[in-house]
Amino acid sequence: MDITLSTCFIAVDDHDKALAFYRDVLGLEVRNDVGYEGMRWVTVGSPAQPDVNIVLEPPLADPNASEADKQAMAELMAKGMLRGVLFATDDCDATFERIRAAGGEVLQEPTDQFFGVRDCAFRDPAGNLLRFNQPLKK
Repeated sequence: MDITLSTCFIAVDDHDKALAFYRDVLGLEVRNDVGYEGMRWVTVGSPAQPDVNIVLEPPLADPNASEADKQAMAELMAKGMLRGVLFATDDCDATFERIRAAGGEVLQEPTDQFFGVRDCAFRDPAGNLLRFNQPLKK
């Protein structure tokens, strides 16, 4: 039995800002852009991985959510407490410089980790944690 990743979800509070980051800065392609009942879902992914998708979804995809629930989600998102994504790169330092030059919010500069990768971290425009790692050469 084979199990593979198909789709993951990231909550965003502004799809246009998210697209500017994921498409224009990271270079992901837009695969779908769907609206329903005043909400929007945008699917992006790496051209090198056509079978893996990231859905940029509303923070609370429920048109009947209470104002208290909406506020709680907004507070969690502002703190970067909802979700994160780990990306692989063949050049952590170049990836870091490209994202930083585009105005990405730096959380960690490139660092060699004891578990065998060089990685860096950013927040996307909605506050989600994004890590970029490169295996260290042995």
